[in-house]
Amino acid sequence: MTLKIVAATLVLVTLPALSFAMCSDRKHQAQSCAPGTTWDAVSESCVAQINS
Repeated sequence: MTLKIVAATLVLVTLPALSFAMCSDRKHQAQSCAPGTTWDAVSESCVAQINS
């Protein structure tokens, strides 16, 4: 019985830490730019849209 409690505790402590670590390297943010501008991933900002 003690082994089951220890195993369950280990799982409950480890899973949230692993899920946080897997998502920490990505940026999950919605970006909305003003009309006439577009999102530039390189500069990470809104830039004027050029129509050719």
